[in-house]
Amino acid sequence: MQSWYNIFPKNTGLSIYVWIIFCLLPFYFIFRSSSTFEIIFGIIMIFVFFVSYRLSFISKGWLVYLWVGVEIAISIGMTLFYGYVYFALFLGFFIGNIQSKVGFFTLYVVHLLTTIIAVSLSFFTQSELFFSQFPFIVITVIGVILLPFNTYNRNKREKLEGQLEDANKKISQLMVIEERQRIARDLHDTLGQKLSLIGLKSDLARKLMDVNIDSAKVEIIDINQTARTALKEVREMVSDMRGAKIEDEIIHIQQILKAAQMEFRIEGNAKLKSTPLLVENVVSMCLKEAVTNVVKHSQATYCKVFIQEAPDELQIIVQDDGIGISDKIDSSKGNGLRGMRERLEFVNGSLEITKSNGTILDFRVPNAIQQTKREGLT
Repeated sequence: MQSWYNIFPKNTGLSIYVWIIFCLLPFYFIFRSSSTFEIIFGIIMIFVFFVSYRLSFISKGWLVYLWVGVEIAISIGMTLFYGYVYFALFLGFFIGNIQSKVGFFTLYVVHLLTTIIAVSLSFFTQSELFFSQFPFIVITVIGVILLPFNTYNRNKREKLEGQLEDANKKISQLMVIEERQRIARDLHDTLGQKLSLIGLKSDLARKLMDVNIDSAKVEIIDINQTARTALKEVREMVSDMRGAKIEDEIIHIQQILKAAQMEFRIEGNAKLKSTPLLVENVVSMCLKEAVTNVVKHSQATYCKVFIQEAPDELQIIVQDDGIGISDKIDSSKGNGLRGMRERLEFVNGSLEITKSNGTILDFRVPNAIQQTKREGLT
């Protein structure tokens, strides 16, 4: 069941304010009565209906059907005695939230039949009132027929989408675990044998230092050569590892923004030349998160990405013309910004956020001195 603060129907084609009006309208129908007893009785029925409606959302098991039965009885009474039929729409929405298929169809049939019977009888007992609101009553009956199925199918679709998202997360986690295991195997195969050899030769060199200095020097040279070979193999293995490239991410961004019907602009060269793979991988993930936020939250019509690879730093700017970031949202926590900051801190990068006719995200990562170049000079 949904939470109590979600009791107003969504995605039904009616604004929430219309549903609020439906909550206030019964008082108008009640106060049309001349009898004080009828007015008091009607107010009590409205109060009991909304209390039961609230309890039906938080109850479980047979209590749900009990409260729905009370609501159906009150809806019939309000229709017959006061000519107010619109409680049937609230019931139609709630019945669509019943997860049990048997319970859903049982309540659906009972509610539909009781509503049609009550409306039919009211055309004879309160003909003038019902004919004056005839179009709205027809719409209500149509809503009673269609609204439960619409809500039921929407909830089922959302549940399946949630399960699909969980499955995708598990697949991603399994891929990460598999990749880690592969890296561990490669490192073990690459370094295990050579480190063992270095250890044996080190012990032999230590023993030969006092016996045969020339043989000890030969062993030390072999140790040095073995270490260099191992280092070369590790570098080759790391360079072969697949990482997220900016140019590949730009292709994905174009596809996402095209699907979202947003204009995409890019300035600069997405093919980086001197940026380390680790930095490019981190920045690529941040770029992906930034564009995802633009699509989900900005309500923008276009998104521009600016890329500049300078000698001292890499700069990427993501700009949109959307609604901007709310002043009430802590920019360090909202919309994945915190995750982007943490990723950038890992490579000594920074993120600046500017709100100007939309939102501007400025990523900057300094270019570190590459260890491979330093070793190449030695």
